Amino acid sequence: MWRQLERGLCASRFLELRLDWLADDREIAVFLKKLASKRPKATLIATCRRVEGGGKYRGTVAKQLIHLADAIRAGCSWYDLEIETASASPAELLRVLLPEGRRLTSAHFFERIPANLERIAANLERTRPAAIKIAAQCDSLAESLKLLAFGEAWARKRRQDTVVMPMGEVALPTRLLTLRESGNFMYAPVENATAPGQISLDAMKNLYRADKLNRKTQVYGVIGDPIGHSLSPQMQNAGFQARRVNAVYLPFLVHDLRDFVDAIGPLGIRGFSVTIPHKESILKYLDGCDPLAEAIGAVNTVIVRSGGKLYGYNTDYVGILRSLESRMPLPNSRVLILGAGGAAHAVAFGLAQAGSCVYVSSRRPEKAKALAKATGGHTIAWKHLRHEFFDAILNATPVGMYPNVDQSPLEARELNCRLVFDTIYNPRQTKLLKLAARRGIETVSGVDMFVAQGTAQWEIWTGQRAPVVAMRKAVENALKESEKKQRATRHQAKRGTKSRTKI
Repeated sequence: MWRQLERGLCASRFLELRLDWLADDREIAVFLKKLASKRPKATLIATCRRVEGGGKYRGTVAKQLIHLADAIRAGCSWYDLEIETASASPAELLRVLLPEGRRLTSAHFFERIPANLERIAANLERTRPAAIKIAAQCDSLAESLKLLAFGEAWARKRRQDTVVMPMGEVALPTRLLTLRESGNFMYAPVENATAPGQISLDAMKNLYRADKLNRKTQVYGVIGDPIGHSLSPQMQNAGFQARRVNAVYLPFLVHDLRDFVDAIGPLGIRGFSVTIPHKESILKYLDGCDPLAEAIGAVNTVIVRSGGKLYGYNTDYVGILRSLESRMPLPNSRVLILGAGGAAHAVAFGLAQAGSCVYVSSRRPEKAKALAKATGGHTIAWKHLRHEFFDAILNATPVGMYPNVDQSPLEARELNCRLVFDTIYNPRQTKLLKLAARRGIETVSGVDMFVAQGTAQWEIWTGQRAPVVAMRKAVENALKESEKKQRATRHQAKRGTKSRTKI
């Protein structure tokens, strides 16, 4: 815990000490004794949340209050007291035990947002704190916006310092965007997440530059389901940083497109990327579309124009063509596309325009036939692939994407071609590409396509030339770090298997 405190102080001068995460009363006492001797120059909030309030501390209320009093004497200027303890503690007792510290009385709802926020805030206020906090699980952007709007209205109406925290992965962008308003704060773990959907302090500072957000910050993002694997935030934010653009690019986990579209105006979103599974379904929410994107039937880039009008583009085909044309002649080349979804549509139309002979194979024959007909191409049954030869095979399915790195859409004997291109970029070397390399076939990683389509998006949104080198470097560094973690996870899993075998 002390190591994490020292790391946290390098990035922020405002930290919460979760004393309840320590093992027992003795550990808490030892830690606070060291804190008193060091007295770091920072604003510290002490928290020793009991199990009843969603924390880990299993001691009595009396012991909890004594720990918080010791924390104040050790240098903490604030303490967070959950409503369960605050309501059960006489005001006189709190004044005697904690006369100097400023109290943040909090309520946590880990399953859903409560229906009666006013009643909860009023109950928190009755304990006479310096500030109140309501943290609630929000499963939609609408719920997050409701909680944030309530917090702002309550603070203005009651002149009470009020902190609201939407929890959960869906709510992550809204938590970050609260930092555009001066005086707001949010939680970011140094190592151990203490609530659903938190992102690390390192990502907060270095990826999203959260301490630099203000009311003039432009907001962009990527929508998908799932979205945690996406490296678009690393790439696009690196572009903003390199060109010194006051903008942030955030990941939006979107289960319901209508929920996201309704939040575009309130959140001030200027543009967004679209990934699986929304590339085709986003079309019905657009006010206009680039003709090629409309022909493709899939959009991966949206810009928000004046009046909140949504206009769509597709830059996936740009990534494909830029990646392939330097490696092979595209006119009259036989190219097999695996898949018939949004990415496959972009690939097929781009190659057809370049003069390639397009073949489509998919586990969904009807969709393959429709795509082949739209691009003047052909379909081929999956079972016949091993008997055909192509100049290039392109995987436009998600098979092999992290975390399913041991999967491949084709077997080695089905790779009868000169070149294999996998549109997946995480991992850089998918199982499909490894199979192709073993047979001496030239391979192209999805990183090339990913960077090319992403820099095209960046230029559509900003009207500036993209800093391609900086954006590619950010992607490659993120992939190296991801692969390092994956290796460590596999190593730990193997060690665990060996241990169980010995037992």
